[in-house]
Amino acid sequence: MTTPRHIAIVGAGMAAITCARTLVQAGHTVTVFEKSRGPGGRMSTRESAFGTFDHGAQYFTVRDARFTQALQTTPGLCRPWSANTVRVLDSHGRVAAAALPGRDAHWVPVPGMNALLRAWAKPLLDAGQLLVNTRVTALEQDSLHKKKWQLRTSGDAGTNHVYGGFDEVILAIPHPQAQELLATTPKGAALAKKTSKVSVAPCWTLMLAYPQAVQPGLTTLGPQWNAARSTHHRVAWLSRESSKPGRGKVERWTVQASAAWSQEHLNDTPDRIQAKLIKAFAEITGIRAEPAHAQVHRWLYAKTEAPLGESFLWDSKSGIGVCGDWCIGHRVEDAFVSGLELALAI
Repeated sequence: MTTPRHIAIVGAGMAAITCARTLVQAGHTVTVFEKSRGPGGRMSTRESAFGTFDHGAQYFTVRDARFTQALQTTPGLCRPWSANTVRVLDSHGRVAAAALPGRDAHWVPVPGMNALLRAWAKPLLDAGQLLVNTRVTALEQDSLHKKKWQLRTSGDAGTNHVYGGFDEVILAIPHPQAQELLATTPKGAALAKKTSKVSVAPCWTLMLAYPQAVQPGLTTLGPQWNAARSTHHRVAWLSRESSKPGRGKVERWTVQASAAWSQEHLNDTPDRIQAKLIKAFAEITGIRAEPAHAQVHRWLYAKTEAPLGESFLWDSKSGIGVCGDWCIGHRVEDAFVSGLELALAI
């Protein structure tokens, strides 16, 4: 029988929360550290006066039976989304080929993408095992117990704390952030080296709202499709947020820039990015009305281009593990599998 251990998990996205839940079910104690205000990672939802935006992951698919089983623990929370997706658009925004039904159903939590991880993380939060607004800055040998770990953290208003007594540490964060933390301890060098060939592209995301579309005789603006994969040089994906179940009636769009364009304009000002993406959005959709709400968000680590090639990294000797979607791909389900399989290995 496995001896119960205390395990620190850095991050609170899908991989982290999946790993934490699995370890708790196996009888271990976990403490999850999240630098943001709550769990979600790229399964985040942005609030606005006109409704919400899933400005990170747009939906998820389900292929692994273990993912199906996990989703059944929160029945009714996730619903199918009939995206009516256009497969390809040419550079001028014209539909080049109509959508064909995909082999995978599109699923979305209700009322936003972050609802699933909020539900899964609630027992951790209630038990005081999820610390938000807490950024981990270093991994160190525990000052009182030499065979254990302690984590240095920074929080709001410049507060700094040290949390110790951990038997293992799991980094469930983007690989560049994992590399930074692994570099703070000599025991992390071998794992950091293994992640050196991983490549993850950035993404600029635009959020738009058109409340003028909600009036008698007018239900939507622009195209009849609800989502599109685009070949426009600036835009890779567009979706009508208000077409998703449980999202409200106000016409809202999320626009995600292409990886190449996002990289090229990585350090442009938000105002410049917003103007360029609104122009591209108008070219693709034909919607040239002035939005009542416009906002951009930059994801530094969005879509995996070169994955690790294995579902996780685990050094049992040092007690350090690493997981995330980037280990095997870029899907939400990839993050789930990575976190699950690392927990099972432990």
